[in-house]
Amino acid sequence: MLHALAAVDPPSPECQADPWCKNVYDLTHSAWFAEGSYWIVLKPLRVILILLLAFAARWALHRMINRLVRTTTEGSMPTLLKPLRERIPSAAVNPEQFVPERRRQRAEAIGSVLRSMVTAFIFGIALLMVLKEFSFDLAPLLASAGIAGVALGFGAQSLVKDLIAGLFMLIEDQYGVGDNVDLGQATGVVEAVGLRVTTIRDGRGVLWYIRNGEIVRVGNKSQGWALVVVDLPIGFASTEEATAVLRTAAASVAVDPELTSEIVEEPEVLGVEQITVDGAVIRTVVKTTADGQFAVGRELRRRLAEALENSGITAQIAAARLYPGMPNPASGETGAGGPT
Repeated sequence: MLHALAAVDPPSPECQADPWCKNVYDLTHSAWFAEGSYWIVLKPLRVILILLLAFAARWALHRMINRLVRTTTEGSMPTLLKPLRERIPSAAVNPEQFVPERRRQRAEAIGSVLRSMVTAFIFGIALLMVLKEFSFDLAPLLASAGIAGVALGFGAQSLVKDLIAGLFMLIEDQYGVGDNVDLGQATGVVEAVGLRVTTIRDGRGVLWYIRNGEIVRVGNKSQGWALVVVDLPIGFASTEEATAVLRTAAASVAVDPELTSEIVEEPEVLGVEQITVDGAVIRTVVKTTADGQFAVGRELRRRLAEALENSGITAQIAAARLYPGMPNPASGETGAGGPT
């Protein structure tokens, strides 16, 4: 019967010239099945193979990204994901100062972005290959997609700018949740970091939403160390006496058990910083941790002010301001503006 059908319905010359169609015809002795095998067998197999390869490639790349994120979290960080300050030798700081939880969150955020990009890229290519298998003309489709992409790019260029800026911000680790930052538009504590928007709570409790593309500078007060600078006027009192008093007070801050862990380097009285109409101004500095700068700064100012008051220098400043011609109790000289 099959031989009879084959004799009545022989395959077309195109089928006989094609190896696949000819082999199917020789196997089944059915001309219609051989000529339709492209759509019945070959095309579905190719589509299934394309999808399997796409899923395999996605799985492999996702596994590589997950391994990269896990390695970053455990502390062995590749150069691509290193914060910018760790890639620059002159700006490097002690690795113990970085919070592991913050590093983990940052690595997972970057990993999520990379996984999404990989998925979109792989399945986009797979979709085009599947459409090609079904004899779709991809040239008009790609041209239309290009025109639509250009139009979308012009219309959403601010959105693209925000996303790119947010991605580089995450890669360079410019700031993270909990950091005290100055972004120009707002200053405060970072509450949320996204690819498009950064959320900041300022000192008055106002919540600011700032687009990443609009941030042109970042001042981070919570990375590495901080320098507390205190300038105190001493009037026309003896600078040597005032310097000695301030050094004693600053040294007491360095040995305070509640503040020792926050002080990186001992306080230093640099000396006369400037001369004003009210007299000399002496500068005291201390290097602290980023988190302890405010507590150390408040305590240092309090003790320096108390030391000046206890030594009598504060009274000399007040007397010189009220009575410019009053003699200086310490030196017997007249105050500023008085007779000599």
